[in-house]
Amino acid sequence: MKYNYIFFYLLLLGITTGSFSQVNEMGQPKTEDTNQIYHTYKDHVEDEDGNRLVGVKVKTTNGSSDITNSLGMFNIKVRFGDLITLSKDGKIINSFVYDGSNEYYVDDDSKDEVSRVSKNKQINQSNTFKKALDSANYFVKKNPAKSIQYVEKALNSTTNKEKNAKAYVVLADAFFELKQYDLAESNYKTAYKTLGNSISLQLKLAKTLSQNKHKTASEKLFNKVIQNKKAIPYQKIIAYDGIASVYKDQGNYKKSLQQLKKGLNLAQEHQITPKITDLNSKIADVMSISGNYNESQTYMSNSIKSAKKENINRAIIQRSKAADFYSRNNSIDKEIKLRKENLKDLEFNEIEEIASVNDEKISPQKLKYEIGNAFEKKANYTEAISYYKESAADAVVVEDIETEKEAIQGLSEVYAKIGDDSNALKNYKKYTQLFDIIYKQKEKEITKAVALGKELVVKQNRIFGLEKDRELNKSKIDLFNSEQNLITENSKRQKLIIYSLIAGLLLMLVSLFYMMRSNKQRKLANNLLALKSLRSQMNPHFIFNALNSVNSFIASNDERTANRYLTDFSTLMRSVLENSEQDFIPLEKEIELLNLYLKLEHSRFEDKFDFEFNIADNVKINEFQIPPMLLQPYIENAVWHGLRYKREKGLLRVSITQNNSESLKITITDDGIGRKKSKALKSKNQLQQKSKGMQNIKQRVAILNEMYADKVDVFIDDLHEDETGTKVVLTLKKD
Repeated sequence: MKYNYIFFYLLLLGITTGSFSQVNEMGQPKTEDTNQIYHTYKDHVEDEDGNRLVGVKVKTTNGSSDITNSLGMFNIKVRFGDLITLSKDGKIINSFVYDGSNEYYVDDDSKDEVSRVSKNKQINQSNTFKKALDSANYFVKKNPAKSIQYVEKALNSTTNKEKNAKAYVVLADAFFELKQYDLAESNYKTAYKTLGNSISLQLKLAKTLSQNKHKTASEKLFNKVIQNKKAIPYQKIIAYDGIASVYKDQGNYKKSLQQLKKGLNLAQEHQITPKITDLNSKIADVMSISGNYNESQTYMSNSIKSAKKENINRAIIQRSKAADFYSRNNSIDKEIKLRKENLKDLEFNEIEEIASVNDEKISPQKLKYEIGNAFEKKANYTEAISYYKESAADAVVVEDIETEKEAIQGLSEVYAKIGDDSNALKNYKKYTQLFDIIYKQKEKEITKAVALGKELVVKQNRIFGLEKDRELNKSKIDLFNSEQNLITENSKRQKLIIYSLIAGLLLMLVSLFYMMRSNKQRKLANNLLALKSLRSQMNPHFIFNALNSVNSFIASNDERTANRYLTDFSTLMRSVLENSEQDFIPLEKEIELLNLYLKLEHSRFEDKFDFEFNIADNVKINEFQIPPMLLQPYIENAVWHGLRYKREKGLLRVSITQNNSESLKITITDDGIGRKKSKALKSKNQLQQKSKGMQNIKQRVAILNEMYADKVDVFIDDLHEDETGTKVVLTLKKD
């Protein structure tokens, strides 16, 4: 819920240290474990103009709290790992974990503002670098692209090595938020050269290495943090969590559990509630995956109890995770109970939505859809219909088209299950309309993503060029000083000239290397974006063609066949959409999709053709990967442009043979009218348009062969010498 009247006069809220001391409960100086000792933390809150702010409540999970006085000052007791909450007029702005860092940036949920807590640092300094870096930090999560602009401004304003390294950390943070993990890793490593002893930077770099599948390097860096005596328990807990994630990705669930339990023990020992919640939840997930579901429920229950000790938002998020957990394990009653509790809390507290993991939103309309879905699993169709209807109605009010589409789809499927074909068809038509709207929105998002990717590359190259210009200017200064020294030291002149030439050559070689690497990364990124765009075009092309088949059955009043076709079509669509985000899928899955697709086409053109699907006995289909929806357009062309126009009944044959251990051959033949005659039958308008599906396939094959060294080869020819029939031969190589 937005509270726009809170902090309406703030552009930037900063907390600057007034004093900081460390004492134990007896008032003696700190000597041992910093996490078991309370610190007296005195600070003040001010805006960017230096005006002290009154009435800001600062509270910790250990119970200590204070409200800023007339001078903007507060005084609390805090331990490393404690959760500190900022609020105004009883409304929580946000919270952060105290981990000993120099700065914390906390978003104000009520509007676009930020609270900054800064230890031993003067906020009212007006230097350009500091203001630019502060702004960059503020926009890292809200607007990463804008954050990068401020980083560039900060780098332009200083030549200080340490400041530059801090700027590169923020730059890497922005790229990480944009999921540009390669660029994030590169910039973290640049900063690491100067700030290699920073534990927080080590954790960030280790996490990025894990995202980039550099598991060994990631594990090594996480272990370095754990073994560092200067690392506080909160940081070690994050490292244990990171190593556990590496082992989980590798399928080593036993070692993953060991690391998670070490982190949990440390979090419980130092009463770090947020991490207790997270780690209990993750342990439950890993246990469930490894088959120990009964014990996993205890840990999931503990995570819910721990989340309640934090705040209402965290409790709702954790219950949502737990509900998903029970849903995956078919404990539907427990799932429904938790989702209903979340729905009650959201409505009671008038919360429109909460951002959860991976930018997912928890909202009343979404919860009602999920409850309806759970009742559908239980075959309680009356309750399912009720919740689906409420979800769709609420989604319309808040303009949540995605949830509305899902709820309408759920209604259509439930009505179909109970035999109410009229309502099923009515809701399905509405679902297709919403799907079309969302598809157009996705097209715009893809266009924006491509443009943003290009913009990010330009910005990174500009910053890279800025660093090189700085190095070049420094070289010029060094050269000038050398020349001055040569005037007084003639005996060293020749050596200095030789050294300068060598240094210049090395600089050129290094620059050339980085430029080539940057170009290679940019080319790879562009190829990946192009593949994603082409895949997103294939699905709608296939969907619309298939929906035309449904329409023809409906138009001919063949309702039974249309319903049967629609059921098979929905099964096919689920599989197609599940695979739509992947570059490659197992060949076995592609064969299943083709069989189902051929069944659908044959049901419509039963009098036009028969089909055969032959796989040689020596073919090891489980050893091969293939781009999804690569073969379907060729089969579609065979049916629609070859067999459909043949007078007598034709035959479509798909054969898979394996010539050697490294490749196999997929042959698609039809004895239709042939390519030449099919082209002659097309209208003038059709001749002016290229097949979108075939053109898309050609582009995908070209890009994939460029990226994966000629993985796919396609050959198309006439089947017979009289130019009738068509033969498509696709050669697929192993990875």
